[in-house]
Amino acid sequence: MRAVVWKGPGKVSVDQVEDPRIESATDVLVRISTAGICGSDLHMYEGRTSAEPGVVLGHENMGVIEEVGSAVQQLRKGDRVVLPFNVCCGTCFNCSRGYTNACLVTNDEAAGAAYGYVGMGPYRGGQAELLRVPWGEANCIKLPGKPGDELEDDFLLLSDIFPTGYHAAEMANVQPGSTVAIFGAGPVGLLAAYSSMLRGAAEVYVVDAVPERLERAQKIGAVAVDFRKGPPAQQIRDLRLKNPLVRGAMRKGEEKMAGVMCGIDAVGYQAKDFEDPSKEQPTSVTEQLAEIVNPTGALGIIGVFLPEDPGGKDKAAKQGEYRLPWGALWEKGIRVGMGQTPVKSYSLALRDLIIAGRAKPSFIVSRRIPLSEAPDAYAKFDRREPGYTKVLIKPAMGQPSAAH
Repeated sequence: MRAVVWKGPGKVSVDQVEDPRIESATDVLVRISTAGICGSDLHMYEGRTSAEPGVVLGHENMGVIEEVGSAVQQLRKGDRVVLPFNVCCGTCFNCSRGYTNACLVTNDEAAGAAYGYVGMGPYRGGQAELLRVPWGEANCIKLPGKPGDELEDDFLLLSDIFPTGYHAAEMANVQPGSTVAIFGAGPVGLLAAYSSMLRGAAEVYVVDAVPERLERAQKIGAVAVDFRKGPPAQQIRDLRLKNPLVRGAMRKGEEKMAGVMCGIDAVGYQAKDFEDPSKEQPTSVTEQLAEIVNPTGALGIIGVFLPEDPGGKDKAAKQGEYRLPWGALWEKGIRVGMGQTPVKSYSLALRDLIIAGRAKPSFIVSRRIPLSEAPDAYAKFDRREPGYTKVLIKPAMGQPSAAH
């Protein structure tokens, strides 16, 4: 089959690789109809992980079951499914408590596994024509409809970034009426903003510097904050205090709460230096959030931080060690949540919101491509070129058997 393979920093190719097969009675094989290119894939693409060449990429996957193992009873050939990026067993101590992101069985190296990602187990990714899904009944979310229908792109986003955006809002304790600041208007940041609105947030501020991304944030009702125009925390505070309705509702002393109650880092360890965006400063977002989140607020860190970063700016950063404003966070009593998303905790509810027409996360999708265009798409996505906010791969596109 054809698959997207990482060759080294800045290079992927579409290669012929061995077809997957049923290896265990609980496996299923899925013919991929859509796979997403994720911002997390860029960490490997850029050589910012310990990945070795040869990884088949892709942890955002959906398709139709082509074969099931002999022990699979609840799924059958022809079922349409989306696959949470967490590969889980479904029954270990963590899975049984809902923490499928920290499965104790699927990865010999650590708690938690995923498709096509370094350090996350031996599982090939789904930017390919076929994918083996271990523990199939635990790792397949059944979907209605047929491949290529009007909900295809919405359902694909259930594999990762829609639940991830929602998890960020959960960690940040977004409630009806909340004020929220989100740093990063990539796909996860935009869906964190969207999820915050689904949860009833009153004000959502989204910080970035890419015009296309800021425009998308505005279109869903968020307030776009361009960090090139000044420190974003100060911009948000000024916007709130200049609003006569916000200021007029404050009693004496409440100007101390002119920040926001909920903060989300949707950038991670490749954050920009706000004073010089040509440079990285991995703690810049955390520092701004420590400033803008009010006392007694909450912070959700969904942006990726890894134990090893070969491209880190110093020895500490290369080892995943950062100097953080811990004193400011402690003094304010800010609750901090972080880590990978337990996708299955949200998949069914978000799927049903899509089915009911209450959620349409595919507003972030900017381009759909065949497998053959993946190398070019990776390069353009990495450069943040217009039109590459969220790229979906359609393996059947352009193939002789594909419908036109």
